Amino acid sequence: MPRATNAGATRKRRKRILKQTRGYFGNKSRLYRYAIDAFWRAGCFAYRDRKRKKTEFRQLWIVRINASCRQLGLPYGRFMEGLKAANIELDRKSLSELAIHDVVGFSAVVEKAKEALKNKGICQCCHSCCCHG
Repeated sequence: MPRATNAGATRKRRKRILKQTRGYFGNKSRLYRYAIDAFWRAGCFAYRDRKRKKTEFRQLWIVRINASCRQLGLPYGRFMEGLKAANIELDRKSLSELAIHDVVGFSAVVEKAKEALKNKGICQCCHSCCCHG
C-alpha cells in the first residue's frame, strides 16, 4: 500500500507562516525553518508590547502633566492630591491633552487643585500642615 503524506495540509500550514513573515529580513521571510522561529518570536514581542504600550503612554501623560503643573507652581504629586481633594475626576490622558491644547483650561484646573489643597490645610511652601500661624 502506498504511503499517505497529507502534503496538502503541510503545504497550507507552511504557506500560512511564510505569508505572515513576508517583509522580514533575509531567510526569515523565505525559508520555513527560519520563518517559524521568527513568527513565534514576533508573536511573543507583540503580546508583551501590547501590555507595555499602556504603561508607556501612562508615563508619557504623567511627564506632560508634571511639566505643565510645575510651570504653574505645583508638582505632579500635589496636583493629583489636590484633584482628589476637589473631587475632580479627570484621567491622566485627558489632563495631558488639556495641558497641551488648552493651557487656560488646564491652569483653571490647577487653581482648583491649589484651592482644594489650601482648604485641606496643606501649605504650598512646605507641603505639610499649615505652619504659618
